[in-house]
Amino acid sequence: MTLALKRINKELESIKKEEIEGFTLTNYESIWIWKGILYGPKDSPYENGKFPIQITFNEDYPIKPPSFKFLKVPFHPNIYRDGKICMDILEIGNWTPSQNIRTILISIRSLFMDPNPNSPANADAAKLYISNIDLFNKTAKEKSD
Repeated sequence: MTLALKRINKELESIKKEEIEGFTLTNYESIWIWKGILYGPKDSPYENGKFPIQITFNEDYPIKPPSFKFLKVPFHPNIYRDGKICMDILEIGNWTPSQNIRTILISIRSLFMDPNPNSPANADAAKLYISNIDLFNKTAKEKSD
């Protein structure tokens, strides 16, 4: 068994034993591709939102990061229109093998509470977040329902 498969299996067992707040793993028929639901945090414009997400591992995991992609794309400064996530810890130069799926999902969910408009993946969302937070929150909420 490869290092990647050992690590992925270990993380899968960990998630099955101890759930991650705000995340439900829904499908892992392929060990390389997991699907789940990330729930919008309370007191955020994404509250009550259910965001399907796909996690795709590569054979170089954990040396290289997995990819994360929302299948229902939230209106968010750090999420590209195709659902990919712009987050420092997922970039090759910033990734460390000490990261794991649990910590990444927690970090992604925290982006719902604290977007970073200075590193935008969605320029329109970032601009609105900076210029009119109330309208941003309303738009994000509408697109989350």
